[in-house]
Amino acid sequence: MRARIYQPARTAMSSGAAKTRVWLLEFAPAEARSVDPLMGWTSSGDTQSQVRLQFDTREAAEEYARDHGIDAQVQEPNKRKPNIRAGGYGENFATGRRGAWTH
Repeated sequence: MRARIYQPARTAMSSGAAKTRVWLLEFAPAEARSVDPLMGWTSSGDTQSQVRLQFDTREAAEEYARDHGIDAQVQEPNKRKPNIRAGGYGENFATGRRGAWTH
């Protein structure tokens, strides 16, 4: 059984960091999906591809994989750099602003 351990990225629709602090263990698909000729649905006999385990730390996920004989590959998270400027949005309305404020 192959699996990957990773920390999920934030969704494209939010700027928050909810659900990105946990580590996930997902199994790789063991067989290809097949298309039902009548309905067009995709299906697979591989039930492990539906399993998604959540862990608080990377070490806990690695330990679980090691204890259960799972060949797990760890994918390092891509952290975003902080791009918050000093003052932020309130700086636009500051009384000591150098330039004239316009729309």
